[in-house]
Amino acid sequence: MKLHSFIRHAALLGLLSISLGACNKSAPTEGGTASPASGEKTKKIAFVTNGVASFWTIAAAGVKAAAQEFKIDAQTLMPAEGISDQKRMIEDLLTRGIDGIALSPIDPTNQTELINIAAKKAKVITHDSDAPQSERLLYIGMDNYKAGRMCGEMVREAMPKGGTIMIFIGRLEQDNAKRRRQGVIDAVLGRPDDSNHFDETSAVLEGNGFKILGTLTDQFDRAKGKANAEDALAKYPDLGCMVGLFAYNPPLILEALSQSNKLGTVKLVAFDEDDATLDGIQKGNVFGTVVQDPYMYGYKSVEVLAGLLNGKPAPGGAAKFLDIPARKIRKENVVEFRTQLKTRLGATQ
Repeated sequence: MKLHSFIRHAALLGLLSISLGACNKSAPTEGGTASPASGEKTKKIAFVTNGVASFWTIAAAGVKAAAQEFKIDAQTLMPAEGISDQKRMIEDLLTRGIDGIALSPIDPTNQTELINIAAKKAKVITHDSDAPQSERLLYIGMDNYKAGRMCGEMVREAMPKGGTIMIFIGRLEQDNAKRRRQGVIDAVLGRPDDSNHFDETSAVLEGNGFKILGTLTDQFDRAKGKANAEDALAKYPDLGCMVGLFAYNPPLILEALSQSNKLGTVKLVAFDEDDATLDGIQKGNVFGTVVQDPYMYGYKSVEVLAGLLNGKPAPGGAAKFLDIPARKIRKENVVEFRTQLKTRLGATQ
């Protein structure tokens, strides 16, 4: 089975398991379950994502592998309907007496109270996107501002003479999204590090030979995401580069570029490792992408929660941050990267 077909299939299985969980509160969801030792009750944890995407299918593979290794019952839940769906999932988990939750908050500011309630009843950590003002025990992920700057550096490499840029992202309520986008902007414009700054999405920003025309969001609506790309190409015929910052954005941009016969003409710099994005790098239609390590997000979340439930202290020191660094993928290393990704996914089938 081809990798992209496997990912789509696995994502559908994840959605099916979520639907079953909603209909039957005792039904297990996608994940890995380990057999308890005789007479012992198996601890139960949940890995809750911020949406449905191939990125999270890779993370679910890490959850399953770690659950088997650390002998814990782990499930992956993917909210298909945004923050209300995620809130329902967390409340349901607490009602059922979950022992640990690894959460990627959709709107950390407005979810802090819920996270704090959960933290009084279970071990709670965050992954991918943080809620730094909450009582979570640890954040597992990368420094999204630094990763954004890495993406901005690739934009400058793709456009050595400068030019016009449009940024595309799912939503900006998430802490990781805000920081990632700002990192891109600051690197492109040649600004010093300032992860606390925030440029308004509608602002036209200029500097260093570049003009950033704006940032378009789609709230995880794929049709809206593609329409944003199409509209930008129609409105700005001389657009030089499109930057897609959520996993599904670059594939949608590729579709829009193909339909407008601008593949290779308009530069595309990406984020994450969707199969279509990696195909685009190999074909020369995507300059490069900055990848996280969703497999390790899943794996480490289970490992840390299993340790916490067994009385071990949280790693990460005073910063309460377990860093899993990002990396740049270009044509010269994309085949090696895809091979590793395929091996990880295949190992959990």
